[in-house]
Amino acid sequence: MEWECCGDPFAVGDDVDFVIEGRTLSVEFIRNLGAELAATVDAFEARHPEDPIDDRVRGRVTGVQIVLQETVDRFSLRRPGHGATADAEMPAEEELRPLSGRELEGGFFIGTRPSRWIRASEPVPEAIELVPTDTVPGERPESSDPVAEDDLDVPEPAEQHRRVRRGWLVDVDETNR
Repeated sequence: MEWECCGDPFAVGDDVDFVIEGRTLSVEFIRNLGAELAATVDAFEARHPEDPIDDRVRGRVTGVQIVLQETVDRFSLRRPGHGATADAEMPAEEELRPLSGRELEGGFFIGTRPSRWIRASEPVPEAIELVPTDTVPGERPESSDPVAEDDLDVPEPAEQHRRVRRGWLVDVDETNR
């Protein structure tokens, strides 16, 4: 997923040199992707390796697919100081939660007000869609309805289903370097 923030984009037909973080599939990875699709994954690229790594995949990109996974978002009312004890008092319904932030020089304050709602997202196992693309990072097909952050007059948001990009499957021909 870190191609979203850093790294040079690449496309089908480009030569690549990936540092490999690992080649072992976790139980959670297999459950989420499904055994059949997970079996096609040979390695995981390391975007920011902590230590020097000799394991690499070098070759020409022959295919790219965006991995989208269905997730279910459920919401609950945030208690004061996220993680507060069950007996913590909630602010009155007409009050907004306080801003958290910091003072900046010259009388400026930067801060954010947390949403009234805590979102818990759970991936739906094996609910995967592969979207062919020519580039990484490429387009981001995803559906999501925004949650009103501080609207005090709305009821608890209903459960939401979203498609979330989990990453890319990249096919590399290692014989063509």
